[in-house]
Amino acid sequence: MQKINRNVVLALLSLTSLVFLLFQLCYYKFYLSQKNGAAFSKVGGSQSGQDTRWHVVRKFLGLISSHNIPVYLIDPLILGLVDKDIEQIRSSPDGPSPECKYFCAPRDFTTFALLDKTWKHEVGLFRTAEKMGFQWLKIINKDPRLDGMDDLSGMEIPLHYIFKLASHAIHLVVFYERSGNFLWHGPLRLKQHMDRKFVPFRKLHFGRYPGAYEKPELLLVSIDDLKVQIPKNPSNFLEEMSHSRFLECRYREARAFFQLYPDDASLDAVEFRKKAKSLLHLAALTLNNLGVKFWLSSGTCLGWYRQCNVIPHSKDVDLGIFIRDYKADIIPAFQKAGLPLKHKFGKVEDSLELSFQGEDDVKLDIFFFYEEDDHIWNGGTQAKSGKKFKYLFPKFTLCWTEFVELKVHVPCETLQYVEANYGPEWKVPVKTWDWKSSPFNVQDNGVWPIDEWDNVIQIY
Repeated sequence: MQKINRNVVLALLSLTSLVFLLFQLCYYKFYLSQKNGAAFSKVGGSQSGQDTRWHVVRKFLGLISSHNIPVYLIDPLILGLVDKDIEQIRSSPDGPSPECKYFCAPRDFTTFALLDKTWKHEVGLFRTAEKMGFQWLKIINKDPRLDGMDDLSGMEIPLHYIFKLASHAIHLVVFYERSGNFLWHGPLRLKQHMDRKFVPFRKLHFGRYPGAYEKPELLLVSIDDLKVQIPKNPSNFLEEMSHSRFLECRYREARAFFQLYPDDASLDAVEFRKKAKSLLHLAALTLNNLGVKFWLSSGTCLGWYRQCNVIPHSKDVDLGIFIRDYKADIIPAFQKAGLPLKHKFGKVEDSLELSFQGEDDVKLDIFFFYEEDDHIWNGGTQAKSGKKFKYLFPKFTLCWTEFVELKVHVPCETLQYVEANYGPEWKVPVKTWDWKSSPFNVQDNGVWPIDEWDNVIQIY
């Protein structure tokens, strides 16, 4: 009898413990998790992984909020998901749903942006971060904005911060304002002593190369029960991101060039560069308003690549446009901007070229480029004879750069582009230039039929 009573007691104790355990699980699931905003949907990955990602983001937002640091979300995976629901998110102050749909998406890190001028007190931030359990890494490098100044070049600035907690990391990209009125972020280059296993660096979306962006208009929204700023138009930002690669002017090489060939500092050279800069800014404004993509071409591209400035004896500004981007509005838009048409050669289907008259004798030449299977070319026309010429280039892509305080495109493969046009001796200045015979890549391309001359050779 004594033995039976002991077994009953043990059974009752076990049952009581089981009931209490079930009660705790139900209490956490239906009360605590919802109270903390962690009611997660079944997006890929483990439940614990989703929980970790959301909580790391929440703790990071709490960290930067406590230090009054205005950051905004630039994570392309999350912005892509947000963009699909953007109208619902904008109209709902509490977010689209109580489920964790965005910050719980499976990934190893979440990316935010920080404007450098909005924050300077990093020591206190790191101390607080460590108390919250974060490990952190700071990546610095030379400030390219100072490379043109011999006494300041070499100064280092913070480019990226990484905060790691548990199995998730926050990548904080630092953006800087450039003189062309745009934002720039630098590359992520680890110093020799840094731990390359700290996070999966190869997976980071920002930092493989420098990037250039327009200043975004921001929108405060609530997603996954977290308040966060995002670009007002996520799809525009994502499109910018896909074509954001930035090339710095080669100041070191430019200084070496001027040691061999002293810069022309005459009054005429200074005046021409001033007028060329003004003309380039006006041309960029006109084409950007039309949504026409263009790049620095010919002598203007050479000046940027070789000496980080306008070549003073070039006497014009040269731009390139793919013929697929041609718009009939281009000519009237430039005329409205105060630049009369000087000549129009060729036609949209073949060898189109436009020239507009700027201030005094400075003109703007726009060359249209045609894409073939293995090369790209633009055409030229001799007015008095009707002869056609073709200039061949290897295929290229477009990158951003900063030139005469302007954010503008150049061919990413600049050396190949310049060498195609000017040959292997492109570093040597040439003041006498014949557009029909001097270019390294020029070819004869026949003659315009006389009955087409009125259409393909127009001089004003």
